[in-house]
Amino acid sequence: MKVTFIAAGSRGDVQPYVALGAGLRAAGHSVRILASQDFRGLVEDNGLHFTDLGGSTESVARSMERMLERGNFLEILSSMGSSARRLIAQAAVSGMEACRDSDMIVAGLGGFFVGLALSEKLGIRFVPAFVYPFTPTRDFPSVLAPSTPVRLPGWANRLSHLLAQQMIWQTFRAAENQARRQVLRIPPAHFWGPFGAFNRGEGTVLYGYSRHVIPVPADWNDSMRVTGFWQLVLSTAWVPPAELVDFLESGPPPVYIGFGSMTHRKPEEVTEMVVRALARTGQRGVLSAGWGGIGQGALPKSVFPIGSFPHGWLFPRMAAVVHHGGAGTTAAGLQAGVPAVVTPFFGDQPFWGERIHALGVGPKPIPRPRLTADNLAQAITAAVSDSGMIGRASRLGELIRAEDGIGLAVEILERSG
Repeated sequence: MKVTFIAAGSRGDVQPYVALGAGLRAAGHSVRILASQDFRGLVEDNGLHFTDLGGSTESVARSMERMLERGNFLEILSSMGSSARRLIAQAAVSGMEACRDSDMIVAGLGGFFVGLALSEKLGIRFVPAFVYPFTPTRDFPSVLAPSTPVRLPGWANRLSHLLAQQMIWQTFRAAENQARRQVLRIPPAHFWGPFGAFNRGEGTVLYGYSRHVIPVPADWNDSMRVTGFWQLVLSTAWVPPAELVDFLESGPPPVYIGFGSMTHRKPEEVTEMVVRALARTGQRGVLSAGWGGIGQGALPKSVFPIGSFPHGWLFPRMAAVVHHGGAGTTAAGLQAGVPAVVTPFFGDQPFWGERIHALGVGPKPIPRPRLTADNLAQAITAAVSDSGMIGRASRLGELIRAEDGIGLAVEILERSG
């Protein structure tokens, strides 16, 4: 079977599909990943075929630094409208090349509309695959809805999912329909979007997260499959840097701090804030630069700077992890079984932060605009000293590690092919 994944977005959006693709390849299937040029190395290092989706996700993120720090999701979505036509047209052209001889197209939210259009054009089966809930349910609100201090009734929860779908679709509707007409030569999608069959549960939908983290909604049908997280398996040939190993062995487990693909207008100020917070807690730290470029310049000996690094190796060696709440980083932290401090920026990140807090495996999340050295120090202290939190995180990690999310997802895709 030839499978093409459409994986738009940052590393946390792309890596789960690379992991799932690697699982399919190990099962004897041919896999192509359509992604930003930023991730060619990630794709090809895992033995998968790469096709350039067009553009650079990192460049787009850097151009939106101020908005990302403010964390207003509606503002971020509206700002993307101007460049959507070019990016979506490129995705349609690249998608035609990548998918023409495929047996199946798999995509998450970033490739959902293009994937459906390519499926319609080429007559190829399309399987949606998300790393957070997207099918409407009465059990909880949309991961993209603002959090509320009160529990919503079932009808309001379901409505929040429908509104989130429309918020995304209406942002990109004009660009998507232009690509359908001018590039793919197929009719435009309905004004309300292509959600009808999806919301009715007609066809397989994969969800790459753990049921121990988000219980399966009672009103989902059997076509919606929660498999467990899709995490990359580290190559046995990989060797960690000797300097980092020496640092880890020279003292107690440190605290990881990194904000992944989130950018910062003033990374030196963020670095100073993080270093002050660690000093106040008496904790050692591992500071990840990410796309925000923090951790540059002189650092105390108790803080070790790193670049891009396998979370699956690093996180189990930490006392706690501090991150932005991206789906991929959240999965790695939960699987490692260590408490997490989440400082969400936008999108699904607040949802993951609140979920971690509700599960009792991390303190209350601190939105990025409110992050200070004082409240970060308080959160880190709670994460490394609360025995109940530490125990719950460890037990949850054991449950997650016992799941085979990739194996189950591969079996489902094979039956769907």
